[in-house]
Amino acid sequence: MTKVRIDDEFWSPRLKANADVTIPHALDKCDRTGRIANFARAAGTLNGEHEGLVYNDSDLYKVIEGASYVLARRPDPKLDRQLDELITRIAGAQQTDGYLNTYFTLAAPHRRWTDLRAKHELYCAGHLFEAAVAHHEATGKASLLDVATKFADHIDAIFGPGSCHAAPGHPEVEIGLVRLFRATGDRRYLRLAKFFLDQRGHGEQRPCYGSYAQDHKPVLEQAEAVGHAVRAIYLYCGMADVGAMTGESGYQTAIDRLWENVVSRKLYITGGVGARGAGEAFGNDYELPNDSAYAETCAAIANAMWNHRLFLVHRDARYFDVLERVLYNGFLAGVSLRGDRFFYTNPLAWDGVSAFNQRAKERLDWFGCACCPTNVARFMASLPGLVYAHDDAAIYINLFVAGTAEVTLRNISVQLDQRTRYPWDGRIRIEVRPERPADFTLHVRIPGWAVELPVPSDLYRFLNASNRKVALRVNGRPVDPDPSAGYAVIRRTWREGDCVELDLPMVVRRVVSHEKVPANAGCIALQRGPIVYCIEAVDHDCGVHHVALPDGATLTPRHRPDLLGGVTVLSGVGVAARFDGNGKRFESEPVHLMAIPYYAWNHRGPGWMAVWLPRNPASMEAPANAMPT
Repeated sequence: MTKVRIDDEFWSPRLKANADVTIPHALDKCDRTGRIANFARAAGTLNGEHEGLVYNDSDLYKVIEGASYVLARRPDPKLDRQLDELITRIAGAQQTDGYLNTYFTLAAPHRRWTDLRAKHELYCAGHLFEAAVAHHEATGKASLLDVATKFADHIDAIFGPGSCHAAPGHPEVEIGLVRLFRATGDRRYLRLAKFFLDQRGHGEQRPCYGSYAQDHKPVLEQAEAVGHAVRAIYLYCGMADVGAMTGESGYQTAIDRLWENVVSRKLYITGGVGARGAGEAFGNDYELPNDSAYAETCAAIANAMWNHRLFLVHRDARYFDVLERVLYNGFLAGVSLRGDRFFYTNPLAWDGVSAFNQRAKERLDWFGCACCPTNVARFMASLPGLVYAHDDAAIYINLFVAGTAEVTLRNISVQLDQRTRYPWDGRIRIEVRPERPADFTLHVRIPGWAVELPVPSDLYRFLNASNRKVALRVNGRPVDPDPSAGYAVIRRTWREGDCVELDLPMVVRRVVSHEKVPANAGCIALQRGPIVYCIEAVDHDCGVHHVALPDGATLTPRHRPDLLGGVTVLSGVGVAARFDGNGKRFESEPVHLMAIPYYAWNHRGPGWMAVWLPRNPASMEAPANAMPT
C-alpha cells in the first residue's frame, strides 16, 4: 500500500476521516476504558486490577495496526511518537518468559492457557502479531516485532505435536502467525499456524468446542459455513494463508467448498454474513432474514479479507465482486460518515421500535465489546492495498479508485494513473506509464454486476436485462472486453501515455432473490453500480413498510452533493398502503419514493428502513406493531 496514493472523490474523505477521526477516537476510547492502563498495571508501573473484558488487549492491537497503515501512507510524527509510547507500555507488560496478556497477568496468573475456548489468549496474540508486522513494515522499527516474536516463541514452546494439543475458540492466531512467518522467515510460526488448524475436529487429545466454534469436523472436511460468523471466516482466512504458504491443496479445496456455500446460500445482498443474533451466527441455507439480520460489521470485514485471499490464489474477479459488494455496502454501513460512530449489527430492515436489533436505532461511539470500531480502523486504513495486484508479468486492476500507483515488473517501474467518479459514474480512465516500452498484461476487472451477474451464484439475479453493454477502449480504439475469469485481458507493448478507458453501464437494476429465500419472497432490492439502496421513513410521509415498488415504476438517478456527503439517489413513484388500527389495509395511493445508498442510512435520525420492497401492492401487510396511518 505504500506504492498506492488515493485521490478519490468517494474514498479520500473516508480515508481522511479514518486517519484523523476514527483512529484518534479509538485510541482515546482505549485510554478511557482502561485498555491502555491494563498494560501499565501488568507492567507494575500502575496500581489497580484488570479493567474490562478478557480480550480487550486485542482492541488496542487492531488500532495500532490501522495507525501503522496510516504511517505507511503519510508521515505523521505525532502519531509515530504515540505508537512508540504505546509499544513501550506493551513491552513493559510482557513477562520474562515471553507471555503477554494483561487479563491473565493481573487477574489469573496461574490459569494461563486453561480456557482457550472462551478466554481468547490466542486471539489476542494473533492481533498482536498482525499489528507488529504492520508497524515494522510501515516504520522499519522492530520494537513491537521483537515483542511479538518473543511471545510467538513462548506459544511455540507450549503447543505443538508431542506437547499441548489445543485450538483457539476464536481463530485469529493462525493469520497472525503466517504474517509473522512472512515477515521473519521463521518457519516455526507457519508450522504452528498449521498445527492449530489441524487440531480442529479431533477430540482424541482435547475437548472439541462444537460447530459454534467450527470445531465439529476437521477443517479439511468442512463443507458448510456454520457457527459464529466472524470466527468461521477468520478460520477460513487462516486456512487460505497456510494453504498458500505450504502448498498443501487440501486447505484450498475446503475453503472453496465453504465459499460456494456462503455465496450461494448465506450471503446478504449487502455482502453481509451472519443471519442469527443468537451466537452471532450463520443460519441454515437460505436463512436470510432482513429485520433480524445480525450481519456484524466484523463479519463483513472478515468476508472481504477472505475474498481478497481467494483472489490472490485463483486470480478470478468473482472474489472481488464479493469484496466490492462488502466494501460499498455491508462494511461501509458500519461506520458513520464522520468516522466516530459505529454499528455493531447491520440489519436490512428496521421498523424503528422493535426490541430486536435496538443497536440499529443509532450508531454508537463505542461498545463494551469494541471489536467492530477497532476493526473498522484497521480495515479502512488497509484500502490502498486492495486496489491493485501484480506478478512479474501482469497487473490486475481490481477496484476503481482514483489515484496513482507504482508497480515494479521485472525491474521495470510502471506508473498507473486512474481517474474516475466511481461508484456514481461508470467511466474509468487509466493511464499507463512504463519507464520504457515493456511487454506485460493488464487485467482490468469487469464487475459481475455490469454483465448481468450481481453475485457469482444464483442466490440473486437482476429482474430485467440491461440493454447497455460494457465498453472498453485502448488509446481511443474500441476493444472487445471478452472477460476471462472476470477480467478484460490486454496484452501489448505498453508505452508512456497509453490509455485504457472503461465505461460501465450505471443502470438502475431491480434484484430478486432465489425462490428459497423466504424473507425476500415477492420483493425486489435496488442496485446501481456496486451500490445497494434502501428507503428510509425520513424521506416519506408513510412508513417504509407500507411502500411497494411495482415492476413498471420508473426510477431516475440524481446526484445530490448536498445530501449525506454527496450521494446519487433514486427517485420514482411507488404505492403506499394505509392501514387502520387493526392492521387492515383500507387505502392505496401513489407516493413519491426516494432511495438512498444503504451505507448512508440512519444519519438523519432513527426511523424505519428497508432494502427489500414488495413488488405487488396487493401483497403488502401491516407490520405487527402497525399504527393507523
